[in-house]
Amino acid sequence: MADAALRLTALAEELLGEKLPVRIRAWDGSESGPPGAPVLVIRSRRALRRLFWKPGELGLARAWVAGELDIEGDLYEALDLMASLIWDRGPDTGDRVHPVRDPKVRAFAKGLLRLAGPLPPPPPPPEEVRRRAGTLHTKRRDKQAISHHYDVGNDFYELVLGPSMVYSCAYWENGGTLEDAQRDKLDLVCRKLALKEGDRLLDVGCGWGSMAIHAAREYGARVTGVTLSVEQAAFARKRIAEEGLTDRIEIRVQDYRDVRDGPYDAISSIGMAEHVGSVRFREYADDLYALLRPGGRLLNHQIARRPEKDESAYHVDEFIDAYVFPDGELAPVGRTVATLEEAGFEARDVEALREHYALTLRRWVANLEEHWDRAVRMTSPGRARVWRLYMAASALSFEHNKIGVNQILAVRPAEGGAAGLPLRARDWTASATG
Repeated sequence: MADAALRLTALAEELLGEKLPVRIRAWDGSESGPPGAPVLVIRSRRALRRLFWKPGELGLARAWVAGELDIEGDLYEALDLMASLIWDRGPDTGDRVHPVRDPKVRAFAKGLLRLAGPLPPPPPPPEEVRRRAGTLHTKRRDKQAISHHYDVGNDFYELVLGPSMVYSCAYWENGGTLEDAQRDKLDLVCRKLALKEGDRLLDVGCGWGSMAIHAAREYGARVTGVTLSVEQAAFARKRIAEEGLTDRIEIRVQDYRDVRDGPYDAISSIGMAEHVGSVRFREYADDLYALLRPGGRLLNHQIARRPEKDESAYHVDEFIDAYVFPDGELAPVGRTVATLEEAGFEARDVEALREHYALTLRRWVANLEEHWDRAVRMTSPGRARVWRLYMAASALSFEHNKIGVNQILAVRPAEGGAAGLPLRARDWTASATG
């Protein structure tokens, strides 16, 4: 009798103390759950073995990446339903999943084992980063982490990001296409930095060169871009040559900690500081401060998490750490501002763009889904599945205010404390021709 789905549903509902809001289809063809709901498809017992040997998010992630778990129906709806059921069950609700000593948890584990079979755990999918030895955020380890994420093929990123090749939150000021919104974001950064002809701009974590090209072409800046990704640098240099801007832009494969040719008039750091890590963030702030001339401006564009009641309880998301951004860390925006000011900067403006990133991510997911077969050929089925899950889940996290993204404009004050900004600080949000 094919009843695996019914047995799994019963086990899960007993453990969680409520009805499952999604439907389950098991490897034996059985189904259980509310009709019309998104379907969690369990294609193999291997998925259960992964969850048994590695309970929680990492076990589920490995099954997803391996193709042993899938979702039929609206991906966003399914993730929303499962998040509210599992990940959002806060410490004060009284109905959280209990520790292993809880009889319900032990009964669930025994039932899972009976369904999964007494076989050893499958090996992790090849897309999972191998555990890195050594101290966090050394130059060597950071380079390996960046390579894992960014050196997966420029063609793949171009398919997902579109022609703009900007891998950070767009700015949906006037609607339009993703490319319009990314251009508007780059222009907003340039105006906040008050770039003008001949200014020296350091673009930290320059990606595929889009910010450098915009600043040089539209504002006449002389740009140095640094990245740890060899593939990004090669792509950026090719674009720069095609634009005829090689006399204005230099792209280096270099750690920001090794840049010593300041002072610069302005520094942009867009979507890079998330890789720095809490143990290095003050060093990051000190280094950028030292590289700016007095009166120079820093634009730090960075994802932020909500503060924890107990900050020591913060831990990096297992799926993101293992498959997406190894060693990446998020900090509350208040802590970031405080650290920049401790280094000597004066924070002059903080603009929250949380909803903008949700819109951006949904466009990236749509690009990936539209070109799914090509994405799989360019990388691997597992890699494409990683990106689809992480971008869709991230979109929901931004929409529900689990995480945010902020542009922090900071100044290295000149002698006597002068900041050199207009009295009406938000004048830069007007159009360039306004």
